[in-house]
Amino acid sequence: MGNITTPGCIKCCKKTPPDPKDDEVKENDNKEENPEREMWNSKADYLLSMVGYAVGLGNVWRFPYLAFKHGGGAFLIPYIIMLALAGLPLCFLECSLGQFASLGPVALWRMAPLFQGVGVTMVCVSTFVAIYYNVIIAYSLFYLFASFRSYLPWSQCFPEFADEYCINSTSDTCNVTMGDGSIALLNISVLYGTNLSCIVDESRELPSKQYWDKVALWTSSGLDETGKVVWHLALCLLLAWILVAASLAKGIQTSGKVVYFTALFPYVVLFILLIRGATLEGAKDGIEYYIGQKSDINKLASGDVWRDAATQIFYSLSTAWGGLIALSSYNKFNNNTYVDSIVVCVINCITSIIAGFAIFSIIGHMAFLSGKPVSNVIDEGFALAFIAYPEALSKLPVAPLWSILFFFMLFTLGLDSQFATIETVTTAIQDAFPKVMRKMRIPITIAVCAVLFLLGLPCVTQSGMYWVVLIDTFCGGWTVLFVAVLELIGMIYIYGGNRIVEDIEMMLGKKHWIFWIWWRACWYFVSPVLILVILAWSLATFVPPSYGKAVYPKWGIALGSLMCAFCLVWIPLIAVWKIIKTPGTLWQRIVKCCKPADNWGPALAKNRTGRYEHMNKKADVEIPDIKGVDNDTFQSE
Repeated sequence: MGNITTPGCIKCCKKTPPDPKDDEVKENDNKEENPEREMWNSKADYLLSMVGYAVGLGNVWRFPYLAFKHGGGAFLIPYIIMLALAGLPLCFLECSLGQFASLGPVALWRMAPLFQGVGVTMVCVSTFVAIYYNVIIAYSLFYLFASFRSYLPWSQCFPEFADEYCINSTSDTCNVTMGDGSIALLNISVLYGTNLSCIVDESRELPSKQYWDKVALWTSSGLDETGKVVWHLALCLLLAWILVAASLAKGIQTSGKVVYFTALFPYVVLFILLIRGATLEGAKDGIEYYIGQKSDINKLASGDVWRDAATQIFYSLSTAWGGLIALSSYNKFNNNTYVDSIVVCVINCITSIIAGFAIFSIIGHMAFLSGKPVSNVIDEGFALAFIAYPEALSKLPVAPLWSILFFFMLFTLGLDSQFATIETVTTAIQDAFPKVMRKMRIPITIAVCAVLFLLGLPCVTQSGMYWVVLIDTFCGGWTVLFVAVLELIGMIYIYGGNRIVEDIEMMLGKKHWIFWIWWRACWYFVSPVLILVILAWSLATFVPPSYGKAVYPKWGIALGSLMCAFCLVWIPLIAVWKIIKTPGTLWQRIVKCCKPADNWGPALAKNRTGRYEHMNKKADVEIPDIKGVDNDTFQSE
């Protein structure tokens, strides 16, 4: 039987089989001359990865506590101002330059080779943070697994861990100081709505506190007493690293899909907790302490409020950590980083506010049940996440269900932030050794995770919490502020703010000069001055890290300072090395090292227009060594 010919009039309705050449052309269009670098499969993959990186554990425990500490709703004023003046300008700058050059935080400094150490410092900071951040994820996993039972093991003073100082918070009565100074035993329900509150005995401890210290951490007396490895935390840490390695084994192609769950699921839980918390007795008191009538606008006169608002912005958005540059380096050249930066910053801010409502409504219920004022229920940092929250959750109906949801939310919040942190490290390796990384991405990713797991083992010993606080204080605090200042100096004053504007316009199209007034003002003056003031204030008011009643030994403070110095020392070392490698007088060497390398610019030839037309057709993927040549130009070895 012969072939049947389709009438010409209906040929247009036939499905034309896809031409393999079309896919090839499309792939070449994306990866032309740059096959060793992946690209996001879709805009959604990128945005969710950015949101997952920015929205992390700090939004759930650090922001609500700071808001409560600094006047409740009044704290939102400096928080939003710092977001506009420092957070958003740095976010837009980092995302744009990472996308423009398709380079990670180290190789990006081809723009000003003298400052390449800033990129190395970013990677070092991300590495230290990754070590302890996965330990916090391990804590969340431990509490998640402990919640899978008919009752929560920290809900009462069970004999397995409780001592004579443990006190159950479910009693219906408590001692109260009356108006005439006498002490009376009253029913807790009578206290609601009055100015009276239960007498707090500082020597007594909640079961959730003793469970945290004695069961979860096996806490030692201090940094001096290392003790043994806490095996259940070590296993949870191993599981956390296995999940990270599996999700990043193929780079953004796998992590870009995992974040569809890890970035979105926390919002589902937050809204469930928000709705449930709003229906609990005492929720109104908790919300009023958070953002209601008890907001204290007078606290804005304190410098601590503005410092904490700025550090929370840097901690939450992860600017100056290198992750924003790394994630944006996998974008298409013409992606709108301006809109992306605003979206990520706004979502991050809104998430913090929503988390505050959800958490404080539950804390208000806990205060109602215990007869204590909300101010006595709240604690900061890790104590808020793993003592106050578990205690509050244990008082809810069907407590194990709410505990499972809460700690699974913490787990997913931490996991997608950890993805981007490790991606910062692997991106730096990829930029240095693209051919090797392309062939051996899986073993290299596994090796990085394995090494960081081993480095994290001291954090799951009996003195582990002291190590976590130490690393967080020195590597996740001051160091980032130093990097942010030097980053702005290198990009805006050395490479040139006007050049950056022209580079961004190559991607986004020409903008009216009015558009750039705000960004120029922030990049040139407002942001660096603001960060310098915060840094100076932090150094001037430095308080040694602490955890509980333990006092850190002098060698511990010295070790923390050495970790900070190790991250920062690469900046002068690499600058000196670059100058030594460059011929000429000292001044000529410095000037040459401040100029862009010959292979700086867009990765693809089709995007190299204007002043980038001189670039070789195929840009060298190695980080260039700078040589002196005639006419003040550069060549890479």
